Amino acid sequence: MPVSPPPHRAGPNVPELLYLLHGDPGDLAEALAGLRAADIADALRALPTDAAARVLLSLPFDLAVTVFDEPELTSHRVEMFQAMGEEKAAPLIDAMSADQQAELFRELPQEERARFLKRLDATTRHGLQLLLQYAPDTAGGIMTTEFVSVPATWTVQQALEHIGQVGRSKETVYAIYCLSPQTQRLEHVVSLRDLIVTPDRSTLMRDVGSRRVPLTVTSDTDREDVARTISKYNLLALPVVDDEQRVLGIVTVDDVIDAIVREQTEDVQKFGGMEALGAPYTEIGFGAMIRKRAGWLMALFVSEMLTATAMQHFQGEIEKAAVLAMFIPLVMSSGGNSGSQATSLIIRALALGEVKVKDWWKIAVRELPTGLTLGAILGVIGFVRIELWERLGLFSYGPHHLLLATTVGLALVGIVGFGSLAGSMLPFLLKRLGFDPASASAPFVATLVDVTGLIIYFSVAFLLLRGTLL
Repeated sequence: MPVSPPPHRAGPNVPELLYLLHGDPGDLAEALAGLRAADIADALRALPTDAAARVLLSLPFDLAVTVFDEPELTSHRVEMFQAMGEEKAAPLIDAMSADQQAELFRELPQEERARFLKRLDATTRHGLQLLLQYAPDTAGGIMTTEFVSVPATWTVQQALEHIGQVGRSKETVYAIYCLSPQTQRLEHVVSLRDLIVTPDRSTLMRDVGSRRVPLTVTSDTDREDVARTISKYNLLALPVVDDEQRVLGIVTVDDVIDAIVREQTEDVQKFGGMEALGAPYTEIGFGAMIRKRAGWLMALFVSEMLTATAMQHFQGEIEKAAVLAMFIPLVMSSGGNSGSQATSLIIRALALGEVKVKDWWKIAVRELPTGLTLGAILGVIGFVRIELWERLGLFSYGPHHLLLATTVGLALVGIVGFGSLAGSMLPFLLKRLGFDPASASAPFVATLVDVTGLIIYFSVAFLLLRGTLL
């Protein structure tokens, strides 16, 4: 008797799949056929590679292609491909969308690409070779070559008939790209909606809809810039053109979302002071996790040694006025926090295109007074706290408590001001040097400000407390 999935659930769980796996393949196909492809893909991730490959091959071909095309399987495709064998996997890859094919082959070791490419259809092979020449973080790297284009001199009726013939083989049919019959340059973009609602089917395609200069990007446009363009103009797809305005492919909104989610994940991980994992957290092995995290931790540890060096330099002052040591964590953390705030704001502004590298001086002019004002606010709080504890008898800071409170207050102004300025400038510096601004992580900024914060703190103390505590 066929096994059917229970009703009212989002997707299959691993025990169900394993149970179905050892049953009749027909039962497995029937049980999974009514589920969404993303749910099946998500469940396959939790299975051993060999088992996941067997489940996928048991599905109806069209459903298997859709599942294999899902981003949820991105980190498993190569292993599943190898478990299936080239002969069985090749038809699935041939039927995948072009951009997902390219993503799959980017994961293959370079020496294996040529061998696997030979198994594919000539058309697929040519399209892959085109896409693989582009960097994965560019428009060319995330575009698909599956789009509908027609001569601008065709009629609406001709275009509709053409879509009926080729539409099923395309990833999307959000828009129809009208090309010059002579040069193949992009002349006009017609939305599917405008095409369908045009009453006169004899109207030429170049005359359908609003006549505007088409929005385009080049193959080397950064994918974040592509995302901003799609978001700004509420587009479902954006054509990628060459220098002659010939359409190379299109970037669809779903591909942009997938790409940006991955990039944001990488940025968050880098911002935490580590390398990007490149795969879901639960699927990273112990050794890989250590490699990803140890490098940054060692770099930060070594840089923190500068803090110890700075404290050794001021050892005499600390011995003379041990009370100063009580406020070292307070002033250092305040500077690090202000620097992290500024870094977060600037990295986000750079990512959204709100500021450019050339605007660094505008940011400096804005952040310096902001940091000094924030430092003054914290300085007043620190001053009041010391004096309040002294006057309430909660703690005695000695006969020079007023000078001590003033030292802490003024030091906070300088440290927080410097932290804000340094935190806002570091992303610009990294961007100028060609590094990812997200590498200006909160721990790195905090380390930088810790060292300078100690110098500022004890310099202020030396000036104000010389002849009294020092």
